[in-house]
Amino acid sequence: MAKYNLRLNYIPIITMSLSKSVLITGCNRGIGLELVKQLLKLETPPKHIFATYRNPANSEELLTMAQSNPTLHPIMMSVTDQAAYDQVVQTVGEVVGEEGLNLLINNAGVLPQNRDLQAVTPQDMRDAFETNCIAPLFLSRALLPLIQKAATKSGDAAMGVAKAAIVQMSTAVASIAENSGGGTYAYRCSKSALNMSMKSLSVDLTSTGILVMAMHPGWVLTEMGGPNAQITTETCCQTMLQTLAGLTDKDHGAFLRYNNTSIPW
Repeated sequence: MAKYNLRLNYIPIITMSLSKSVLITGCNRGIGLELVKQLLKLETPPKHIFATYRNPANSEELLTMAQSNPTLHPIMMSVTDQAAYDQVVQTVGEVVGEEGLNLLINNAGVLPQNRDLQAVTPQDMRDAFETNCIAPLFLSRALLPLIQKAATKSGDAAMGVAKAAIVQMSTAVASIAENSGGGTYAYRCSKSALNMSMKSLSVDLTSTGILVMAMHPGWVLTEMGGPNAQITTETCCQTMLQTLAGLTDKDHGAFLRYNNTSIPW
């Protein structure tokens, strides 16, 4: 995995409102949970934050926050359960109404533990593709009518997350150009496939006013990132939100790091 000198001492202060409504997948821990915390801390937080989680038993912090934050709407679902998508769309639609959903962040992901050539299995590949590529594409498609509502409601507003956007959480190790370490087959391949599906989606939605892009959150100190990672979830998410807030039409179909630097395909 490539390393970057990204242990930031600078913590950006976000004073602008990102979006009226945001849906983030995978919020029981790690980056998803921290994104929820940082959104709630904004000077003008979103009117509605929808946060998905799979299991109440390991989502206590998220569910406790929701008890004291009426803007936070936890939704129990597995992103790979496509049969549940219609109910999720209905639940979100009943809350946002004609305002629509401004921002979808497909954050949920898996990193199979069998990473080298001799250890990786076909099932590792299937599991990674199901969660890291297939689910983000089809959840985006299911929620598209609500995101299109937000784009239409915003009229001639400039493209950005305050209008309507889909952010696919990717990774720098999905970059073919930067792959000098090999291995990590299931994760790398599934996220490279996610990037391609994001790019196709951005082309297909160009005329809708909906911004679509892929974001690398950095190598983060989470259960997935491990103890040797370079940045905390706080630094990651504060910086990422700053980057998201500044996205424009030039970033449509882009592949960016959390600190607003581009990544080669």
